[in-house]
Amino acid sequence: MNLTPPASAPIAAKHLASDTHHGITRTDDYAWLRDQNWRDVMRDPAALSPDIRAYLEAENDYTDAALAPLGDLRETLFAEMKGRIKEEDASVPSPDGPFAYYLRYAQGSQHPIFCRLDTEGSEQVLLDCNKEAEGEAYFRIGEVDHAPMHDLVAWTADRKGSEYFTIRVRDAATGKDLADEVPDTSGDIAWDANGKSFLYVHVDEEHRPLKVFRHIVGTHAKDDTLVYEEEDHGFYVDVGKTQSGRFLLIDIHDHQTSELRLIPAGAPATPPRLVAAREHGVEYDIEHDEDRERFLILTNVDGAEDFKLMEAPVAAPERANWRDFVPHRPGTLVLAHVAYRNHHARLERRDGLSRIVIRRLGDGAEHEIGFDEEAYDLNLSSGYEYNTTRTRFAYNSMTTPSEVYDYDMESRARTLRKRQEVPSGHNPADYVTRRIFAKAGDGELVPVSLLYRKTTKLDGSAPCLLYGYGSYGISIPASFSVTALSLVDRGFVYAIAHIRGGKEKGYRWYSDGKLLKKRNTFTDFIAAGEHLAKEGLTSRGRIVCHGGSAGGMLMGAVANMAPDLFNGIIAEVPFVDVMATMLDASLPLTPPEWHEWGNPIEDEDAYKYMASYSPYDNVRAQSYPHIFALGGLTDPRVTYWEPAKWAAKLRALRTDANLTLLRINMEAGHGGAPGRFERLKEVALVYSFALAVSDSI
Repeated sequence: MNLTPPASAPIAAKHLASDTHHGITRTDDYAWLRDQNWRDVMRDPAALSPDIRAYLEAENDYTDAALAPLGDLRETLFAEMKGRIKEEDASVPSPDGPFAYYLRYAQGSQHPIFCRLDTEGSEQVLLDCNKEAEGEAYFRIGEVDHAPMHDLVAWTADRKGSEYFTIRVRDAATGKDLADEVPDTSGDIAWDANGKSFLYVHVDEEHRPLKVFRHIVGTHAKDDTLVYEEEDHGFYVDVGKTQSGRFLLIDIHDHQTSELRLIPAGAPATPPRLVAAREHGVEYDIEHDEDRERFLILTNVDGAEDFKLMEAPVAAPERANWRDFVPHRPGTLVLAHVAYRNHHARLERRDGLSRIVIRRLGDGAEHEIGFDEEAYDLNLSSGYEYNTTRTRFAYNSMTTPSEVYDYDMESRARTLRKRQEVPSGHNPADYVTRRIFAKAGDGELVPVSLLYRKTTKLDGSAPCLLYGYGSYGISIPASFSVTALSLVDRGFVYAIAHIRGGKEKGYRWYSDGKLLKKRNTFTDFIAAGEHLAKEGLTSRGRIVCHGGSAGGMLMGAVANMAPDLFNGIIAEVPFVDVMATMLDASLPLTPPEWHEWGNPIEDEDAYKYMASYSPYDNVRAQSYPHIFALGGLTDPRVTYWEPAKWAAKLRALRTDANLTLLRINMEAGHGGAPGRFERLKEVALVYSFALAVSDSI
């Protein structure tokens, strides 16, 4: 089906604005789409200026009209995707003393229900999020964390999509919330050892998490004690706890530097104790080995690019006392670790594939949990317990639904606890998953994970959806997707390009895709598309590319750089107005982001380099693929005006008749619709677009 644009598209007014840095002047016709009242809009969407609202609603109406012929297809896709989800489902209960905690979904429900089982197997519902969401235009649950004595449950929720979470405390026995209400938080909490108080992070008017407070249960939030305040607005602050439960953690970090402070969980009024002062470019986190009175530290000090593990005494954890525990092994990236009483588990990646390594703390003996598939996803779950020989992991691949295992670290017994059910049916033997490598312009080999049906002809005729991200060191897993099957079953090749900017091939893969090497991310993605066509897996002009957030920036960059390679581009909450955002230190995330992209305010080289790829700034008079951009009005991460400005400029300058579509969710933020089925409707929307522009319906 060829989509036909409606008779007339919205044309944004032009109001010239400019700024000058390093003697270079930028002009912007659409800066007016940023509401000067944006802070208020984050808290109350009704505060949006009427002229901006009118324009965004006109864009939404235009998109609805353009995609109206796909209504039946969207319903079909949604029904397929929903049919692959077991509606009445539950997670594997996680033991913690006299209870085992889990969440479940009821038939037809959008949101989870948090529960626990007692020793006799009787269920108690702690929090039904469906009831909490009743009457709300938006509801997203944050953290649900029971107190160590199991008598209280702290839970957090965002009701605007702007990621301002309010904390409430529930009496587990009565199911009633106490009077405690703590607004404007990041959503994270850390209980003290006695369950009488907890730490949380306050989010300020600029949406920056810089202050840690301690709340005593039964008191008013205005009386909470300030525990720590970060003065550098380029850092984030989180709170947590060691697996042993002995220490509360205050984690101060940006994208390449970290610093930890500790508070004894049994003495929560104690001033935070610094572990090691921040050093630029040095990252670390800790676990507690209680029996040996030491900390186990995951860090990249001493040039350990792919990280190593070190140890330090609890009594003297300063940097000078760190000693190697597991030495650095170049090419083996240590991703995460957890310490139990007698064992230590670490998740690491080598050659793009993950594995779990178990170490017995008494004698240092190690063994590995390995897997056979060519491409897969692996996650390690720490659970609640410390004095246990059991850890838990989840395994899946692009053809294999998720499997959750309990693993005895001493006996090495592996027990399957849950296998993801696909009610409508799924036979892994009908599909092929592979990993191929595309050669980048500088000779680097870019991994590409593939999924397609065995019956798909690989003669260049197949359409392809190519997904990418490539930022912040985030690796995109080759995981099972109930949504991607709807494309694959219609003859698509589904591909994930593991481009630089992620950590799929180690930390160097990340550092080679950031700052003054950021263009590698975009050229890697283009190389992946070219290679797919060269190998006959698809062909040029048959590829729809898809990315969100920083991956949306990728979409904007490749649209400018290689428009003839793609026939469609889906950019969700796309970070496309890079220059304007990084030049505005007042925006919520700009100062912390300078370590990822560069600081164009202070650094002329960073300014010029960023200007060379910033998607919005590089839109020009040329042909473009069909483009579908999606954003959220209350998004604090990628503000709504970024996709709005981008769409306006594309429509004004493109020289072809292809579609430029913009959809702004007027009641949601960065994560889109919060309910599990509402999110599927959004996926069905963008996949119907992919199918239509590929003439695959």
